[in-house]
Amino acid sequence: MSETAAAATTRLTARGLATRERIVTAAAQLMFERGVAGTSTPDVRDAAGVSSSQIYHYFADKGALTRAVIELQTTRIIGGQSELLSRLDSFAALRAWRDAIVGIQHDLQCQGGCPLATLSGELAEHDAAARAAIARSFTLWAEAIRNGLQHMIEHGVLREDADAHHLSLAILAALQGGLVLAQAQRNTEGLEAGLDAMIELVEHYATARK
Repeated sequence: MSETAAAATTRLTARGLATRERIVTAAAQLMFERGVAGTSTPDVRDAAGVSSSQIYHYFADKGALTRAVIELQTTRIIGGQSELLSRLDSFAALRAWRDAIVGIQHDLQCQGGCPLATLSGELAEHDAAARAAIARSFTLWAEAIRNGLQHMIEHGVLREDADAHHLSLAILAALQGGLVLAQAQRNTEGLEAGLDAMIELVEHYATARK
C-alpha cells in the first residue's frame, strides 16, 4: 500500500475500514471476471451493497479504486505463498510451494490466469500509475521468492554462489508463463514443466546436503 493510501486508511473508523474493504473486494472480483474496462462504478456499487457516494468517499476515481484492487491482489498472492516461502529449508519444501501453485490452478480449473498479469495486460500501456503499482507488486513477489532461496542458502541447502535474485526472477518468469499457458490450454502441463525446470536449475547449486 502506498504511503498516501496507508495514511488515509489509518484515519478511518472500524466501520469505514470494513466498508472500504467491501468495496475493494467487490471490485477485485468483478475486475477479475470482466476486466477493468468491463467493470463500472455502478457495478461495484451494486456488488458491494453501497452507494455511489460511499465509493467516491473512499476513492477519488476509478483509477484509485483500481490501484486498491492491485494492492489487494498483491496481498492475497504474496500472503498466500509467504508461509511456504518463508520456511524453505529443503528441496522438498521448494517442491511443496510448487505443488501449492499448481493446486490453486487445479482448484480454479485453470481459469482466470494471474490477477496481476491480467491487470498488467489491460492497463500497463495507458495507465502509468497502475503500471507502476503492478511493477511494485511483481517486485514484491520476486522478493518473497528470493527470500525463500536466501533462506536455503543460509541453512546450507544451496551453495553461497547461488544468485538468489537472478533465480527468483527466473522462477517468477517461468511461473507467469506457465499461468498464461494454463489459462489458454486449461491444463497445468506447461506450468508444471516451467516450475520443474526451474527447480532443476536451482538444484545445480545444491550442497551435498539437500
